[in-house]
Amino acid sequence: MTTQARKQKGSQRAEHKFFNPQGAEVKTRDEAFASQQMDVGAQAVSTDCKLTLHNGQISFALEVTYNPNTYPHVVTGGQIKSGICGAPWDITGGFIGEGLRIDAKRAGQGSCASTITIVGEYQNPPAFRGTYGFDGATSSFKHTTRYEC
Repeated sequence: MTTQARKQKGSQRAEHKFFNPQGAEVKTRDEAFASQQMDVGAQAVSTDCKLTLHNGQISFALEVTYNPNTYPHVVTGGQIKSGICGAPWDITGGFIGEGLRIDAKRAGQGSCASTITIVGEYQNPPAFRGTYGFDGATSSFKHTTRYEC
């Protein structure tokens, strides 16, 4: 290989283009990653999904917020919107993975229990089969909970 060919090959390799997360071209690699670090907020570590718990004639509508960067996914909040006495219920924790656990406390009015715990195992098509109970119990009622995300 001639000296001229080596220079041309070397100059081609040194030519890089860098882009920030918004797609704009920037001059350096550091600039491309610097804006990404500044823009990361709480929303970057949470996402929402909908679950529907079925128990015979009863269906609970759940809107769950979880951290997609963990596995099993750590539940960070949400609500049981309808289908249960005293709705809405505030989801206080749990996880979604090969298994399911949702803990919630009653935020609505009524003389219902003050907490609910839903547990289950993953099955295909995407759903969880398990049990739930009130005020500390977890096995009072059977359910199938569909994953709708």
